[in-house]
Amino acid sequence: MILKILFVEPPKDYWFLMGEYLPPPTALLVLAAYIEQRLPDIEISILDCQAEEKDFEGVRQYIESFSPTIVASSGFTCNAYTCARVAEITKKVNEDIVTIVGGQHFSFTPEESLNDFPEIDYIIRGEGEKTLVELIKALDNGNDIAKVKGLSFRHNHNIIHTPPQPLIKNLDTLPYPAYHLVEKNIKKYHFTMMAGKNTRYMILEGSRGCSYKCSFCTQWRHWMGVWRTKSSKRIVDEMEYFNERFGGEYMWFTDDNFSYNNRAKELWQELRQREFTNDITWFLQARTDDIVKHPDLVAKLQDVGNNWILTGVENNSPAILKDFKKEVHVNDAYQAIKILNDNDIFSQAMFVTGSRQDTAESIEQLRQFSLDLGTDLALYTVLTPYPGTEIYENAFTNGWIEDMNYANYDMIHAIMPTETLSRSQLQEELYHCYKDYYGSISRNITSLFSRKKIKKRVYRHMAGKAVLRNLRRMI
Repeated sequence: MILKILFVEPPKDYWFLMGEYLPPPTALLVLAAYIEQRLPDIEISILDCQAEEKDFEGVRQYIESFSPTIVASSGFTCNAYTCARVAEITKKVNEDIVTIVGGQHFSFTPEESLNDFPEIDYIIRGEGEKTLVELIKALDNGNDIAKVKGLSFRHNHNIIHTPPQPLIKNLDTLPYPAYHLVEKNIKKYHFTMMAGKNTRYMILEGSRGCSYKCSFCTQWRHWMGVWRTKSSKRIVDEMEYFNERFGGEYMWFTDDNFSYNNRAKELWQELRQREFTNDITWFLQARTDDIVKHPDLVAKLQDVGNNWILTGVENNSPAILKDFKKEVHVNDAYQAIKILNDNDIFSQAMFVTGSRQDTAESIEQLRQFSLDLGTDLALYTVLTPYPGTEIYENAFTNGWIEDMNYANYDMIHAIMPTETLSRSQLQEELYHCYKDYYGSISRNITSLFSRKKIKKRVYRHMAGKAVLRNLRRMI
């Protein structure tokens, strides 16, 4: 059998809060590269519907023209239905094409998803590379699918879940993401608010997982509570490859937890030796307490291109932070933001409203806290019960979830009420968070005349009418 696999990044809406952006389909690029490495005889194509401006009719036409034997897709919870739609279209083109989905949402809802979407043949749970290769081999050779680990599928009207797939021990063995398969789209990938319209934007995976166990987060469970990193040399080699081979100028570290203690000094030492470092800037995500513990390393990485850091401040209430199992102190936020500001690093703070004990008064206190913090960018979210989280388990058990439409699980739709606030009231509180922060004339004037170019770009978007108008419509 001649095997042809088509990876599809489905048509979908992006988060309007972050303005105009078009990211590369990173998860699919990583999987495609692994298939190329392990199964070189397979023909691979990637259809990026955003970059190629394809709707679902365009997906159908592409499947008809490429004639794949396998169609695979992956997405977060808010995009789960679009992945299922790709599988549905695939089966309408040819019911013999094997359909596969993966990613965090499907990893945590395999039973539900296989029952709800009969057009999906296989769900890959957890880390996908080895499971996908083993599945392809089993399909090609007619071997027992049930021996493939990390897989969920139907058999004789039953749903089978095979044992978990062991994690890849050494991430340095992974090939570079297969950007060459989407090379025609490279110039289209951008993040206007973060890097400017014409700056070539690429995503780099330096590590997987997190050793912390926040109750609202799917990441640590998806990666089995283990934090693994590529070596600093491998990370820098990959950055250099992106820059020299594809002209990558702005790089987003997709790591859930950067972890300064484990690699920041080595990363700095590697980067300062390379000429390409002068041509790039980059973004990372870090915990407030990690920033506070390593101000010297924050400064060193700024010296080699790190100009934007997102940190999960989450809340000003010690009780809510404890409920989130965040393991940070409120004062960490003040110190962390000061360190970033002192080092001329654009500081982005994330805040969470809508915990069970939240009231109108507590959210007002959060708003005031966020104003006092002095961060360059504040993003407010609503606590979302993602399948696979402790928050979801508690909410589902107690009947708190009032919206089961996964398309709304985007952290800005209120999915469940608090003890004292209805979903509509909570939605209005979220709107007022943005209105108070970005509706301030004095703050907007100060920001628009900031010496930080990033801050000027961000405030032109965030203080514009579109963001508040969209949020107002959601009430």
